[in-house]
Amino acid sequence: MGSEFQVFLRLGFEHIADIAGYDHILFIIALCAVYRINQWKHLVVLITAFTIGHSITLALATLNVLQVNDTWVEFLIPVTIFLTSLFNIWEKPSSEKRLLYRLKYGLALGFGLIHGLGFSNYLRALLGAEEGITFPLFAFNIGLEVGQLVILALVLGVTFLITTVLKQPHRDWNLILSGATAGISLVMALERLPF
Repeated sequence: MGSEFQVFLRLGFEHIADIAGYDHILFIIALCAVYRINQWKHLVVLITAFTIGHSITLALATLNVLQVNDTWVEFLIPVTIFLTSLFNIWEKPSSEKRLLYRLKYGLALGFGLIHGLGFSNYLRALLGAEEGITFPLFAFNIGLEVGQLVILALVLGVTFLITTVLKQPHRDWNLILSGATAGISLVMALERLPF
C-alpha cells in the first residue's frame, strides 16, 4: 500500500514538474508574479485553492461522472493563464484588500476546475485497471501540490533575487513575468481555438 502511494505521489509530482507540460508551470508562474517573498502564505493558500479545484474535476472526470470536450479544455487552460496574467498587470501594488484576496481565491479554485479536466485523461490511463481510485487519486493530488509548491518556491526565490539583491522594482518584474506569461498563453490559446 505504501509503495502504491509513493508511485502515485511521484507521478503527480513528475506530471506537474514536466517541462513538456509547461502550461501548468506557466500558470503557477503567472499566479506568483504579483507577489513578494514575504507574501508566501497568500500564495500557498492560492495554490491549495487551485489544487482543490482541479482535484474535484480530476476525480469527477476520472470516474466518468463529468465529461467535457478535450478540445475546449485544452483551449480554456491557456485562457486561464492569460486572464491571471492580465489581472496581475492591472492590479495596483497597494491593492491588498480582503475582497481582492477572496476574488483571487475564487478564481484560483475556478481555474483549478478547468485544469483538473486536463489531467483526467492522463490519470485515467495511469489507473488502468485499478479497483479503487480514491487512494491513488489522493496520492497523485498530493504529488501535484508538492510539485506546485516547489515551483512556487523557485519563482519566489528568483523574484527575491531580482527585486532585493539586484534592486529591480517589483512592479517592473511583475510586468515582465505577467507580460511573458500573457504572450505565451495567448499564442497557445490561438493555436488551440476549438471553433
